[in-house]
Amino acid sequence: MSKHTVLFELGCEELPPKSLKTLRDALKAETEKGLKDAGLAFDAIEAYAAPRRLALKIVNVDAAQADTQKRFDGPAVQAAYDAEGKPTKALEGFMRGQGITADQVSTFQAGKVEKVCFLKDVKGQSLEALLPQILQTALDNLPIAKRMRSAASRTEFVRPVKWVVLLKDDQVVEATIQDHKAGNVTYGHRFHAPEAITLANADAYLDALRAAKVVANFEERQAIIDQQVKALADEVNAIAIVPADLRDEVTALVEWPVALRANFEERFLAVPQEALITTMQDNQKYFCLVNADNKLQPYFITVSNIESKDPTQIIEGNEKVVRPRLSDAEFFFLQDQKQPLASRSEKLANMVFQAQLGTLWDKSTRIAKLAVALAPITGATVADAEKAALLAKCDLTSELVGEFPELQGIAGTYYARLEGENDEVAEALGEQYLPKFAGDVLPQTKTGTTIALADRLDTLTGIFGIGQAPTGSKDPFALRRSAIGILRLVTENNLDVSIEALIKLALAAYGDVLKDHDKTLADAVAFLEGRYRAKYEDQGVAIDVIQAVQALSPKSPLDFDKRVNAVNHFRNLAEAAALAAANKRVANILAKETTPEGAVVVEAKLVEDAEKALFAELQAITPVVEPLLAAKDYTEALSKLAALRAPIDAFFDGVMVMADDAELKANRLRLLAQLRGLFTSVADISVLQH
Repeated sequence: MSKHTVLFELGCEELPPKSLKTLRDALKAETEKGLKDAGLAFDAIEAYAAPRRLALKIVNVDAAQADTQKRFDGPAVQAAYDAEGKPTKALEGFMRGQGITADQVSTFQAGKVEKVCFLKDVKGQSLEALLPQILQTALDNLPIAKRMRSAASRTEFVRPVKWVVLLKDDQVVEATIQDHKAGNVTYGHRFHAPEAITLANADAYLDALRAAKVVANFEERQAIIDQQVKALADEVNAIAIVPADLRDEVTALVEWPVALRANFEERFLAVPQEALITTMQDNQKYFCLVNADNKLQPYFITVSNIESKDPTQIIEGNEKVVRPRLSDAEFFFLQDQKQPLASRSEKLANMVFQAQLGTLWDKSTRIAKLAVALAPITGATVADAEKAALLAKCDLTSELVGEFPELQGIAGTYYARLEGENDEVAEALGEQYLPKFAGDVLPQTKTGTTIALADRLDTLTGIFGIGQAPTGSKDPFALRRSAIGILRLVTENNLDVSIEALIKLALAAYGDVLKDHDKTLADAVAFLEGRYRAKYEDQGVAIDVIQAVQALSPKSPLDFDKRVNAVNHFRNLAEAAALAAANKRVANILAKETTPEGAVVVEAKLVEDAEKALFAELQAITPVVEPLLAAKDYTEALSKLAALRAPIDAFFDGVMVMADDAELKANRLRLLAQLRGLFTSVADISVLQH
């Protein structure tokens, strides 16, 4: 069967830049699905997207569907013919219905019954006949939140459609898509080459557009931008900040990218650079430049859609537009400095944190109390912890944070430095919000760690205390994320403290604001312990490893962490599978029998060689393992216990635990209990799946 190359292009008004890539990928996926469902094979689909177009090139697609046979089932053979082999009424009715004669009837086996049927030859439809509907359906299925209808057209799309190209090799395919008759005419760059371009064939598309100043391939356009931006940054020994989503958005805004570097006055560099970067990226779509130390430089790069004869005009235009934005940020920054951070507490006293839990100032005083109590655990200085806690929320009332909410904490750090606070206190103001998301960095200072912990513990305990625990998808205070933050702050800083102790400290700071301390404690502890699974699954730890540790309910996150690491390590040992199976067997036996607490194995009552050998091994290994357990070196402890594999296997091969003699049986159960006790002092490895 012959193969063809198809080109489809939908020309529109400028498409929304933030969703251009999504629209391109969805159009490709939907068209692939349509072709597969229709049984049309193809080698590949190349998808293109630029501000005014979405296009697909389908390479080596079948000229038509394969011819097929369709089976129409009739009555059973037994009911279709009489004793003389003549057609019965049932068969005549079937033949009449299908419009066929007796010689066109076939038979087939349907389970145990043989039935008559008619095998009708179905001619495959041609590519031209199928394509219009496949493409229209693909367009109808695109993920578009708001569809527009333009002028008299009844069809809707994300932007008004201006032209449609549909070619099979060099032939126009007869079709009406989005109310536009398909042709072989496309259009180039809106300013540089607005006139119509007739495409000779499907393969001529990319080159014809390039000649008309349009780079239709998104990735190619992006690579050009990357290259130009890097070259401009290199010229001034700087590094461009290129966030992935801004890079995609800029690529989606231009057909013919021309990057230009512009300047702004150096005096603006006194303003917190995060504010300048935010305003340039979000409002102007500029790429900012920093030096090797990540300090902002007085330049920015803008990507124009025009190759200007006089680029300085475009550069100056952009400089003129950005100046008032930077001046605003500078004004807020200078205004804020007229009022010391500490004096902003009055405004915090008027801002509600949560109706039942009081204002942001109430929260600040609680955090201060809690931070003082946490300082001995985190190793922070009490004075620094208290000071940072009382200043922590003050920048929320500043003009700068009012304008740039993402600067909360960061603005505080700048103002605290200007007021001469020490590094611990100043850094802590920005670090209190870390980690912001899964896998984010943690605070670097001890004071920052203290405030970050105190803030999260205060919110978690308070919200549980008023009975507003997260449900299903509702978690307005982001307590799930916050809980994992608490677990990380504790384990990654090696803080030896139990979850219960932390919640009790938070409750103490609340005092009688919360009524039922006991219930709050139980609920909050259970919630935090319930987050272990999410935390470790995120790190790629297998569920059975987490469950093996959870079976023991360790009280402290640090202890939990050490046990998880030990079991994770143990799981990869050669002996692990056999020991997990043996532990499961031991656990099952002990679950059915009662062994007196603290009962000691009587050596004289050991009869079989295998039980004597196991007992001897246990006697030898216990004094080695116990100090390791005491030092919480669980990994080493489990590695040592792996040596028990051979004597345990030999024991189960050669010893009958459920002996008729009650004394023998009791002694053997005590031996197994001692063995099980050694393993469960780390984790319940009987739950490991192998």
